[in-house]
Amino acid sequence: MYPIKFKPILQEKIWGGNKLREILSKETDKTNIGESWEISGVQGNISVVENGAENGKTLVDLIKEYKGLLMGNKIYSDFGNDFPLLIKFIDAKTDLSVQLHPDDELAEKRHNSFGKTEMWYVMQADKGSKLNIGFKRNVSQEEYLEYLEKGKIVELLNFEEVQKGDSVFINTGKVHAIGGGVLLAEIQQTSDITYRIYDWDRVNENGQGRELHTSLALDAIDFEKKDDYQLNYENNTNSSAEIASCEYFTTNFLPVQGSLTKDYSSLDSFVIYMCVDGGAKISIGNYSETIEKGQTLLIPAAAEYVQIEAIKAELLEVYIK
Repeated sequence: MYPIKFKPILQEKIWGGNKLREILSKETDKTNIGESWEISGVQGNISVVENGAENGKTLVDLIKEYKGLLMGNKIYSDFGNDFPLLIKFIDAKTDLSVQLHPDDELAEKRHNSFGKTEMWYVMQADKGSKLNIGFKRNVSQEEYLEYLEKGKIVELLNFEEVQKGDSVFINTGKVHAIGGGVLLAEIQQTSDITYRIYDWDRVNENGQGRELHTSLALDAIDFEKKDDYQLNYENNTNSSAEIASCEYFTTNFLPVQGSLTKDYSSLDSFVIYMCVDGGAKISIGNYSETIEKGQTLLIPAAAEYVQIEAIKAELLEVYIK
């Protein structure tokens, strides 16, 4: 019954950079780290506890041992030993591929996996950095394939310039890409299923491009232009303001100064804190853990009250309603 911290799982990417090390203080000597998986139940990348009495145990070990006390009774009933969310920090030194994710039904049918609904919170962005979110207009499948074949797909894409604090929601089927220069926090369903449709004609050291999933993507793409991605939220000190809420997760923006007590006694869900600026001390009863910018804590569902103390901190507060 304490705030649980996990060892970051650092992922090298062709588009990765140095911000996870230089801005978020991740320990690595690599220069192309694109992702830090903060809390993961993905097979092959299971998070391991690095603090307190459960040090060395995996996330799956904890779920099997504590069940609803860790997850929440309803969540454990629905997901069993599978943790439902994947929590990441992402640094794009160069543009990510243009991609999309299948919904639950298609992902289950093809990959025996959950789909991948996700959201992004921009922590830092170089001047002029952009995100691709959807198409700039409605597109037919035939037109899409024609532009893709001619290498002109970028002409159909919608790009949004972003800055710190911007947040967007990515429904399944929506084409998207994180642009070079953006550092962000990502909250998503537990899934690693991605359909890559365009990769900026990049090649590796052997002159080979990464695999594209043109055929798989066709019946998963949403070809309509939809302005359903922009997320607006309030910024009031010591108050949780909803950024996004869907059946898979709720994410709040929580700026803290001084002392704040959070009452989770009626929530029946784990809570995740992602520190996106500053730092704080998080206490459950007599046990305290610090969290700094770029760090993440898991609060067990059985914790009814959590004390937060900070000179100044900005947290993302994530749970399942």
